[in-house]
Amino acid sequence: MQARVFGNIRKAVFGGNVYNTTELAGAFGDLGTLIPFVVGYIAITKLDPVGILVSLGLVKIFTGLYYKTPIPIQPMKAIGAAAIANPETITPGMVWASGLFTAAAWIVLALSGAANFLNKIVGKPVMRGIMLGLGLSFAIEGLKMMKDQWVIAVIAMVIAFLLLASKRLPAMLVLLVMGIVSSLILDPGLLTQLKQVSVHFKLPQFVFGQIGWGDLAIGAFVLAIPQIPLTLGNAVLGTVAENNELFPDKPVTVKKIALSHGLINIVSLVLRGIPICHGAGGMAGHVRFGARTGGALVMLGIILLVLGLFFSQSIGLLFNMIPEAVLGVILFFAGLELSSIVWDIGRKKEDIYVLLVTAGVAIINIGIAFVAGLALYYALQKRVVKV
Repeated sequence: MQARVFGNIRKAVFGGNVYNTTELAGAFGDLGTLIPFVVGYIAITKLDPVGILVSLGLVKIFTGLYYKTPIPIQPMKAIGAAAIANPETITPGMVWASGLFTAAAWIVLALSGAANFLNKIVGKPVMRGIMLGLGLSFAIEGLKMMKDQWVIAVIAMVIAFLLLASKRLPAMLVLLVMGIVSSLILDPGLLTQLKQVSVHFKLPQFVFGQIGWGDLAIGAFVLAIPQIPLTLGNAVLGTVAENNELFPDKPVTVKKIALSHGLINIVSLVLRGIPICHGAGGMAGHVRFGARTGGALVMLGIILLVLGLFFSQSIGLLFNMIPEAVLGVILFFAGLELSSIVWDIGRKKEDIYVLLVTAGVAIINIGIAFVAGLALYYALQKRVVKV
């Protein structure tokens, strides 16, 4: 009886015949963006690691169980970059306020139909251009992360290429082991520090009463509003397009993903977490390293939940066990995966122009790329300009 129940749970989470080790490997495919932002929020912005890790863990678990595909949960990049780069002016209250505004904005956009309207007016070349630009920016950022540890990076790159298609020996698991071993070799003192890691159970605190009116103003206008175009292009429209391309048997809608952004940010906010989103790049990373179901998100969520509840005091040390070069390789391959699915727009010259212009601008700013690509797309459609 117990075996049957366990089997039914496994089938509900992972789907049909699937290699659990491959799903576990795919679970770590988004670490290239997750770890740098989480460490930055904790070490520089001084946010409580318990709230960040527990909220991320819970949301990942529920997302994996609900969608049953590897739709990622990751920090919002524009908000995170601004908060981490300006710790002297951006307070934790402002970060939480930006999450509150973000949650409200996406619930309104979803329920009003505005998100669906935006999806209908965006042509495929624009969306594919955003995905290509994001993929290339991931690859470029990954290469930057490799430059100071190029020996480790080369070894990790070779391992990744040799094992990408392997289900018996998933590339990601080998990369993580190789990264931890190389960290211990380069810094033997890490082993002494690891021996001092201890278990401390701690529950997250609630955010109630921690946000002032000044926090709301700066959180909304300085942090949250600049994030909206990025979230629309990458985390909403991009995620829907990629999920439905890769998993046509488990489609999602723009309204559902937009509403999801509102709900997940409410959960994160209440637990004093960070503003979070889905994302085409994160999904590409999970898929590239083997994830095919929501089980990958469930497994990663459980790991983050345990780290948050029991090891929050040592999280910086534990994350530093993975060298930046290895994170760069992971990010690089996520970029390649995302870039590789954009060539279904055909050979029409106008569409290729829109794709390339949008992608080029998206490397710098996805929000501006969305507007520029859309303008060029309709200018070509109406024959205002010709190529």
